Amino acid sequence: MPPPNPTATTLKRIHREIADLKKEDLGPIQLAPTDDDLFHWTATIPGPDGSVYEGGIFHVEIILGHDYPFSAPRMVFRTRIYHMNINERGSICIDILKHNWSPALSLFKVILSLSSLLTDPNPIPSIATEYVRNRVQHDREARRWTELYARPKASDDKDKGKGKGKGRAAPAPAQRTSARPAGAGASVLVISDDEEGAAPRRTRAAAAVAATATAGTKRKRAAVADGEVDIDLSNDDGGGGPARATRRARTGAPGEVIVIEDED
Repeated sequence: MPPPNPTATTLKRIHREIADLKKEDLGPIQLAPTDDDLFHWTATIPGPDGSVYEGGIFHVEIILGHDYPFSAPRMVFRTRIYHMNINERGSICIDILKHNWSPALSLFKVILSLSSLLTDPNPIPSIATEYVRNRVQHDREARRWTELYARPKASDDKDKGKGKGKGRAAPAPAQRTSARPAGAGASVLVISDDEEGAAPRRTRAAAAVAATATAGTKRKRAAVADGEVDIDLSNDDGGGGPARATRRARTGAPGEVIVIEDED
């Protein structure tokens, strides 16, 4: 909400600064008034490269008085930051926002000064004492605050692009294995449920087993079209040995013959 009775000089100055910003190269810095209030501005300052604030995005709120630029703007960090010149409420301790303010300064110049303040602080008590006496501890804590409060969350960006309520992927089904003891003519048939409709896979213990699997058969007939096979495993010697059963089996590969031994 704009202050009561802003002067014509104040309004003229604000419009001029808006026009000047369009000509400036702001780089990654963002600075603009809100949509409905020329006296309420927002700014974002990226953490300077190589500093303990690198990777963070720091939001600053700016309130202009009714007599701006003859009084300093009020600026507050809305992003928490571990800095000796910025307290826990976001208030900034810098001379150009207090006794060293000048109407010759613009909002853009102040924001640039705040960006420089992140890498070149003015030592004052409490955090400053830590900064001077234990710089390693100071930098460790400053980085921790940047991670906690200023670094954008990757999950937030993904949620915006992909939407909400997306279900989790179902885990892959366990593999089932059926095996018969290896012997003359025996084979191992492995059936996997990894993919629906996938052809069963068959493995043999050794090449010799595969060779002997078909040696004792008298007749084998394979239906190539639909993957069914008719297997007759009667004895070759024709003598009185026990007859072996005929089995029909479905395989994934057309024309494939599977030898199955049924002992009485």
